Amino acid sequence: MTSAAPDDLTARIAVSSEWVPRVREELHRVLVGQEVLVDRMFVALLTNGHILLEGVPGLAKTLTIRALAGTMDATFKRFQFTPDLLPADLLGTLIYNPGDGAFRPKLGPIFANLILADEINRSPAKVQSALLEAMQERQVTLGDTTYRLPDPFMVMATQNPIDQEGTYQLPEAQLDRFLLKIRVDYPTRLEERRILDLMGTSSANTETKPIIDAAQIIESRKLVNEVLISDPVKDYIVNLIYASRTAGDILPELKNLIRCGASPRGTISLALATRALAFLHGRAFVTPQDVKDLAHDVLRHRILVTYEAEAEGVTSSQIIDRLLSKVPVP
Repeated sequence: MTSAAPDDLTARIAVSSEWVPRVREELHRVLVGQEVLVDRMFVALLTNGHILLEGVPGLAKTLTIRALAGTMDATFKRFQFTPDLLPADLLGTLIYNPGDGAFRPKLGPIFANLILADEINRSPAKVQSALLEAMQERQVTLGDTTYRLPDPFMVMATQNPIDQEGTYQLPEAQLDRFLLKIRVDYPTRLEERRILDLMGTSSANTETKPIIDAAQIIESRKLVNEVLISDPVKDYIVNLIYASRTAGDILPELKNLIRCGASPRGTISLALATRALAFLHGRAFVTPQDVKDLAHDVLRHRILVTYEAEAEGVTSSQIIDRLLSKVPVP
């Protein structure tokens, strides 16, 4: 944490975040609505995190990610996850050279700034593990050599919650490596009418032009790390996470509904995400409302419900709502 005065930090944030409205404007040339989703992708980008999008087919999850990649002067790769995909298809492998008898590395397509992992739950566990390990370590080992992944490096994965046939559920420990899990909902009636106007042809333009480069993202990240979180707000974050582990003590009706609360990684992720959200709003400090706004996206895949809760139709989002209503706000 720097000792920069808030006014000075606010001024520097205003300069560093000039790209945000321009990128948002470019995205909305090809997107209708999805303001929250766009903001959450900015949050992940600014915190060096990864994002998991969940929604039924046809809600523009892939289009949104492609559009964001198009606004960046950075490398982009898309993987369609299938049951026959192999780890080497993502990471690369060693190729034998008969000329000198040596093995030479062939780096895989994961060596890009932005990765779209489409329908990540359609690949077997060994492929998911290979990708998620690269997400966590930000490096790939081939043979005896370790290769660093480029910076920035962000994985944006999608999955379909209703089609379970031929899918492999992501383990909870691997889900925890995603900074955010976003539920993508249907558009409103008005938004759907605008979508029809924009996309109702066989030649709809979905291309976006580059606005920013990797260096600008990295520079903005430095300022995100300087955004101030006061001690009361830090306590609020910790109290909220801690309540997810001891919910039965403050809300007896939740005692048998939570199988596992959020880990300290959830605490760190929520703090990082709130800093990025404050940056996007041009503020040099985090407010309790930032914590509330991001709590569902950071915690919904980290609070695991019991079989009893599933039988009663209780979701992690409902539990988060109860915790937010009970934990005192500074």
